[in-house]
Amino acid sequence: MTIVQTTSVLVDIAQKTRQAASLLAVLSTEEKNQAIEAIAQALESEKDEILQANVADCQAAAADGIAKPLYKRLQLDEHKLRDAIAGVRDVGKLADPVGQVQIYREIDTGLILKRITCPLGVLGIIFEARPEAAIQIVSLAIKSGNGVILKGGKEAVRSCEAIVKAIKQGLSHTRVNPDAVQLLTTREEILELLQLDKYVDLIIPRGSNSFVRFVQENTRIPVLGHAEGICHLYVDRSADIQKAVAITVDAKSQYPAVCNAIETLLIHQSIAATFLPIVAEALQAVNVELRGDQRTLEILPNLASATESDWETEYSDLILSIKIVDGLEDAIAHINNYGSRHTEAIITEDIKAAETFLGLVNAAGVYHNCSTRFADGFRYGFGAEVGVSTQQMPPRGPVGLEGLVTYKYQMTGDGHIVATYTGANAKSFTHQDLS
Repeated sequence: MTIVQTTSVLVDIAQKTRQAASLLAVLSTEEKNQAIEAIAQALESEKDEILQANVADCQAAAADGIAKPLYKRLQLDEHKLRDAIAGVRDVGKLADPVGQVQIYREIDTGLILKRITCPLGVLGIIFEARPEAAIQIVSLAIKSGNGVILKGGKEAVRSCEAIVKAIKQGLSHTRVNPDAVQLLTTREEILELLQLDKYVDLIIPRGSNSFVRFVQENTRIPVLGHAEGICHLYVDRSADIQKAVAITVDAKSQYPAVCNAIETLLIHQSIAATFLPIVAEALQAVNVELRGDQRTLEILPNLASATESDWETEYSDLILSIKIVDGLEDAIAHINNYGSRHTEAIITEDIKAAETFLGLVNAAGVYHNCSTRFADGFRYGFGAEVGVSTQQMPPRGPVGLEGLVTYKYQMTGDGHIVATYTGANAKSFTHQDLS
C-alpha cells in the first residue's frame, strides 16, 4: 500500500463532510425529500451554465485526442440532463431506506432488541467522464442520509464543478448542510482521499479493473468495486431468430460506450449458418465492426479474425467479437472464464436451457430473451445508481439506496444484567419475535 501524506485542506474538507453527514443522518424523510426537490430545481435553473461547461469540457477533450467511447460518456446534452433531473425526482419518490426495522425481538420480558437500518456515513466516489453520474450519486447519497466526496474524471471537471455548484445552491435553502456534498478536482487528491479512513466509510471507484485494483491496494477503507463490463449474449439453438437479431443489435449498438453493452456474441453451432448472415447484416447496417473466430470466418470469410485478446476486451465501441460454440455448456464455460460478472444473456425458447444458464452463469445480472442494456439502476426502478457492483458479496449489480445503508442493533432493558442468565439458576431467554 502506498502511504500518502494528506493535506490539511483535504482533511478539513473530509471533517466538514462528516459533520454535515452526521446531521443529515437524523433528518426526516420529508426533509430529505425537500432537499432532493431543491437539487432538481437548482439543476433546472442552472441548466444553461451546466451545458456550457460541458461544451467547454468536450472541446478541450477533443483537442487532447480523447478516445471516442470516453467522449461519448463525457457529452451531456439537454436530453441527458433532463433525464438525470427526472432521476433525481424519482429518488425522492422512493421509500426511505433509513430507519427500517429489520429485527424486533423480545430477548426477555422488558428486554427488547431491534436491528434498524442507518446511513453508512461518508462516501468517496471516484467516477469516469460521465458528469451526470454526479447528479445520480448525490441524490442517492442525500436520500440514504450519507455525505459524499466526489472525484470526477479530469475530462469532466468544468461540468462537475457547475453541477456541484448548482446542487450546493439548492441545498443551501434546505435542512441539509451543503458541506454534505464535496468535489475534488485533481488526480493527486485521489491518493489523499484513499488515506482518509478516519472520515470516509466507503470508496466506490467506477472504472477499469486495473483502476479498481489500484484503489483496493492503496486504501484501508472498504471498497465497492464498479469495474468494466465484458458482457455476452448467447444465442441458443432454440432461439427465435427475429428476437435474437433485435436483441443483439440493441445490446451492442443502442449505446456501445456503456458497461452493459455486449462485447461478445456466442452462437450455437447448429444455427450458426442460418443466423450469422442475418445478424451480421443487421449489425453492419448500424456500423458495427465484426470480428470472428475460425468457425465464424468459415461462414463469413470477409470478417476480421478474432484473437484471444478480443475475448478479454471491453471495446466500449461499435466492435463485436463473435464465437461459435458447441452448445450451452460451452457457452457457459466461455462466459465464466472471460466475463467480468456484470450482465450476461441467453436467447432461447427452451425454458430448461434458460434455467440452466440463469443458474450456472456467475454474474450480477443474468437475463433471458432481453437486452443486457436493461442492467441499470434507473431501469430497475432504483431511481438512479452509484455504480454497478461486479463483486461477489452484496450489494451486487446496480447499487441504489439499499447498497448505501448499513444497520445497527438497539437494545432497551430495565436494569437487565447478563449474570441473571448464567450459572446454576440461569434464567432462560424468551427470544420471541414481535410484530
